[in-house]
Amino acid sequence: MWDQQDKEAGSPFLSASRKRETIVIVVLLITLLSLAGYWYYSTMLATIIPRQIVSRNFVGIIRIEGYIEEPSVVNRYVDVINQAMKNESVKAVVLIIDSGGGYADYVEQIYLDLLMLKEKKPLVASVILALSGGYYIAVAADYIYVHPTSMVGNVGVKASMPSILIPSEQFIETGVYKWTGFSLLKFPFTLDRALENFVSAVESGRGDRLKISRTELKKALIYLGSEAVELGLADEIGSMQKAIEAAAERANLTSYDVVEIRPRLEQPSSLQSELSNYASGKNEIGALTIDRLNALHPPLAIHFIYLPSESLREMSQSPPPIQSNANVSAPAGEKNVVVDVSHGNQISWWVLDTLIVELAKRNVTVSFLSSWFDVESQLDNASALIVASPTFTYSANEIEQIKRFLDRGGLLLLFFDPAWEHIGPSGLQSEIIAPINSLSTSFGLSFAKGYLYNEKEYFGIYRNIYVRNFGDHPLTQNLSSLIMFTATHIRSVNNGIAWTSNETFSSMSERNGNYTVIAIVKRGNGAIIAVGDLTFLMEPYCYLEDNYRFIANLASLIAKTEIKAPEKEEAAAEKIVRPNLPVGTRKVFRDEVDGKVSNFTWIKVSDREIVVERVNQTVHYYLNEEGALERWTSDGRECVYDKPIPEPPFPLTRGKSWRHETNYTLTLEGVEYHGRLSEENLVEGFENVTAGDGNTYFCAKIKYKREEVIYAYGMEMKMIMEGYCWISSEAGTVKQEFTIKYYNNNVLAGIENERIILLSIEK
Repeated sequence: MWDQQDKEAGSPFLSASRKRETIVIVVLLITLLSLAGYWYYSTMLATIIPRQIVSRNFVGIIRIEGYIEEPSVVNRYVDVINQAMKNESVKAVVLIIDSGGGYADYVEQIYLDLLMLKEKKPLVASVILALSGGYYIAVAADYIYVHPTSMVGNVGVKASMPSILIPSEQFIETGVYKWTGFSLLKFPFTLDRALENFVSAVESGRGDRLKISRTELKKALIYLGSEAVELGLADEIGSMQKAIEAAAERANLTSYDVVEIRPRLEQPSSLQSELSNYASGKNEIGALTIDRLNALHPPLAIHFIYLPSESLREMSQSPPPIQSNANVSAPAGEKNVVVDVSHGNQISWWVLDTLIVELAKRNVTVSFLSSWFDVESQLDNASALIVASPTFTYSANEIEQIKRFLDRGGLLLLFFDPAWEHIGPSGLQSEIIAPINSLSTSFGLSFAKGYLYNEKEYFGIYRNIYVRNFGDHPLTQNLSSLIMFTATHIRSVNNGIAWTSNETFSSMSERNGNYTVIAIVKRGNGAIIAVGDLTFLMEPYCYLEDNYRFIANLASLIAKTEIKAPEKEEAAAEKIVRPNLPVGTRKVFRDEVDGKVSNFTWIKVSDREIVVERVNQTVHYYLNEEGALERWTSDGRECVYDKPIPEPPFPLTRGKSWRHETNYTLTLEGVEYHGRLSEENLVEGFENVTAGDGNTYFCAKIKYKREEVIYAYGMEMKMIMEGYCWISSEAGTVKQEFTIKYYNNNVLAGIENERIILLSIEK
């Protein structure tokens, strides 16, 4: 009764049962509040705090891991630093750094926040890897521990150059740099200023402990932990536990717990999940590419980041447009300059436009030719041949043609630039300098590996070098200073005509010296000019120092070049008649393909059938009554030509030419594929050729180009064969030298150099 009355009246007096219920509720509330407090600390400190807390003193752990390239990543670090700063229970902080840096602004934000944290609490770093921006962050700490083989340093800056503006008349802007933001010429100095900020941070953080000069710091070397301690870049060899103890000691803690501070809210990060997941601690240095970097922060972005050099190879190449099958010239004149782009040359009018303008003023035309067949045809009337940054090697026959051109007084201009934009993937596959040196070494010139740099005097960045030492030559007339941009040096049979100062270093030899960057070698009545840079010819770089004066001197030298016409041979001997090879004739040839040698046999089975037997293949060629090729078969394959391919139009005389085009059907394993073939031939002259059997044959030298295109497997496959064939009246074909280039969807897939010579003939 009393219980009921008390309830109804709202009495303050409770029964024993009610009191027990109230006590339970209070205990539950206290428990919930305790759990809430525990949730707060466990969320903030990311560790299970023991139920029996002896001390509320904590040494907090903050992990800096992976690349710092996205807002979500830097926001997490800012969050944990802010927690450590504001939570009074955190008495000291240990940074565990395993990072190659990242976007400059993000790195600086973390660095500046850590400086604020350091003002309030001891800050100690434990380094696994601290490169570039990772080390920038490390120097905010009071004390840095490293492992003996930790990687430390790489103090430097990376950025993509401003793009070239192609304006729109529909979308307009104010200010010449509104789109690009920076001048091409001034941007390197912006990087230099960013580097100065980085170096100043290192000097400020390390103070008098630093035993390395600013010049040495700017080299961006990577040091092992033990060496970093010796140089004052770090303080001591020690583990993470050692760093924790040191942080506690600096905070005068004798009793403390260690907790890892985590962000309160995890934010998704595509880059972190791919490269360096914050939670798992993955750190895949090298997985980040230049393309990925530019996608995250478009060019002009500045990065304090370490990327292996291999990342450049993954970069989407955007070289200047290559001019092919075109004649880009000044108004018609008597002299012509041929620019070879038949060897995958990374060159175009975009690079040579200032030289083209100066040549036009002197009534000299310029032709960009993508076929060696066309290049060679034009050399008879050319004053100069320009070969710049080829990515395919030159054959022995092509070099011989160039030698004859030089002997008649021609100029050969060789340009090589070691920068990625002038090399490209094909150049890397060819060991970069092999293609240009396949030609230059025939004349006592060799372009060196690597690039030149000068850390004391440079334009903007260390590899934009000054050249102020010149020899006496028309090319160097009135020159006092050039600036070259990522140039290489040239080894020459003479001393060259332009050299760097003795404070210039080679990136490969790491030795200083007076390096030759422009060299000239005489050959017959002509000369070879070798230059170790291309960028200095382009706008706006051509207007610095005396760069443009050099271009004008070069144009004048070309315009004054006099070349002799090819000498004519005796007309009486200039005729090859149709070879009379009876049925049963057997010829054995030696075949060399890229250094691999084998033999094959040519057999005239009948007037309508020829058989060619190779080691792993036999081909039957079937002719019509006029001797034209109608079809061929080989191991279940058959090719039928819509228009039979005719034999050469005998008699062969100098200057005779012929062309042929036809479609064809190729059957492979019962499936038909359709293609087309075109070829052009020209009798250039006559030569005596010594065959492998020791006999000498008087031959017509025929220059030819053959192109085949076939559509199969969803691709356009193309083969271009260019070279020479020597045919005699007595033995027919005696020798062939040619190059074959293979393309898939107009992308070069391979290249072969082949040489065939007659070994014996039995009639």
